[in-house]
Amino acid sequence: MQEDPKMKNPAKWVESIIKDFINRSPENTLKNPANEKAWADPLVGFSRGDDPLYQSYKEHVGPFHWTPLELFNLAFPQSKVGADQLTIISWVLPQTEQTKADLRKETTYPSESWARARIFGEEVNVKLRKHVAATLEASGIEAVAPMLFSQWTTKMSDRFGFASTWSERHAAHASGLGTFGLTDGLITPLGQAMRCGSVIARIQIPPTPRPYKDHHAYCLFYSRGTCGKCIQRCPANAVTKSGHDKLKCRAYLDMTKTYVPAHFGFEGYGCGFCQSGTPCESRIPVAEDAK
Repeated sequence: MQEDPKMKNPAKWVESIIKDFINRSPENTLKNPANEKAWADPLVGFSRGDDPLYQSYKEHVGPFHWTPLELFNLAFPQSKVGADQLTIISWVLPQTEQTKADLRKETTYPSESWARARIFGEEVNVKLRKHVAATLEASGIEAVAPMLFSQWTTKMSDRFGFASTWSERHAAHASGLGTFGLTDGLITPLGQAMRCGSVIARIQIPPTPRPYKDHHAYCLFYSRGTCGKCIQRCPANAVTKSGHDKLKCRAYLDMTKTYVPAHFGFEGYGCGFCQSGTPCESRIPVAEDAK
């Protein structure tokens, strides 16, 4: 009898669920006339439910920020589970080369493909979250997608302003997929031009090693005091040497809610300038990139 792949190598099995959906499913689309893909080949990482980073997020962001166990217990109140029995499955969905190239040419307003990725690409991400959770559940594994959980909400953090009860970027950071930059975006091995997602499951998968000790390790501005090219790219002046102004950023996004329908013919918005035309667009930058 052939051994069940999910029992032999659960990490590889889960990774294949995610990659097959993005690379093969017709759901991965920008919904434009050319039916271009919304996302390129994903990155996948894992972290343990009892990883101390999740408790530190609660301490830094606010008491409302869930640990994996807190959320899992809300979703499955009848389950008797310890944090060490949970795995956070995290993924990075990189923008396609064409979408990045389109936005790279712009200086004031988002390109159509980038706006489509923000709206229709996130629809793909939502479907992926549902697909991963449903596939696990079908195999008898309890799973919940935090961003789709009914009690997920935004909050105000005393320290960071706009925040939420679960952060996909912070889950990705804990899962070895990247560190934060001057813009608050996550710089991954495939760059900052991406979106991410996660599912918490009652499954044992070894955590992905974190090749960094500092949460700003990949950002040249923080690690070397150089670069800052994202400052120049921001049309809202929301990125400075002091960091990311969330209020200015949100005001610009609100403005694009008028621009996108008027110019591209669908309800949407977008920005992403700090993620394009920068050394960290498509990779972890190196010192020479700041020149």
